[in-house]
Amino acid sequence: MRIVAATNNVNKVREIKKIFEPLGFEVVSQHEAGIDVDVEETGRTFERNALLKARAVAMLCDDCVMADDSGLCVEALDGRPGVYSARYAGEGASDAQKIEKLLGEMKDEKNRRAKFVTSMAFIFPDGREIVTKGEVNGRIIDKPEGENGFGYDPVFYCPELGKTFAQADDDEKNSVSHRGRALKALYGELKQVVGDK
Repeated sequence: MRIVAATNNVNKVREIKKIFEPLGFEVVSQHEAGIDVDVEETGRTFERNALLKARAVAMLCDDCVMADDSGLCVEALDGRPGVYSARYAGEGASDAQKIEKLLGEMKDEKNRRAKFVTSMAFIFPDGREIVTKGEVNGRIIDKPEGENGFGYDPVFYCPELGKTFAQADDDEKNSVSHRGRALKALYGELKQVVGDK
C-alpha cells in the first residue's frame, strides 16, 4: 500500500518512511505523487488542521494519505503560539525571527513550562480516518542552544534528553519528540488494521 504524506518537507517524509515502510507501506511526498495543493490551516486545533490537510490531498488521489499539524504551546502565554506556531512572527518569518518574538514575550516570565504537540491524521482510500496525538514536555530557555533541528528547537529544553532539541541528533529527538510519538501511536493503530506484512 502507498501512503501520500501531505507535505513537501523532506525531513518529515524521511521520518515517516523510517517508521512505516516495515509495515509494508510505500511512503511518498505529495510532490512525488504529482499533487500540487496548498491547504490553508484555518482550524483552531492541531487535529482539525491535520484533517484539513489530509482530506484535501485524499480528494486528489486513491492512496492512503497522512498529514500532521504541530506546534509549541507555552503555559505562561496561555498556550500560544499553538496552532499559529509557523506564522507566529508573521508570514514568511525566519526561525530566528520566531524565536526572537517568543523570547521577547517570555522575557519576564518565571514560568517557562512548554510542550510540543502533534496531531496526525490518516485517511484510507475508503474514507476511514484515524487521528493520533503526541506531546513532549519541556521548558523555554533564555537563549538558543544547538545547531540541529528547526523552528523553536534551539530554545526548547527537553528534560528527557537533558538538552535542547537543537542539541540532539535526529535519532535522539525522534525517540521522544511529539511527532515521533504521534507517528508511533498511528503505527500501532495501523498495525491492528493492516496486520504484519
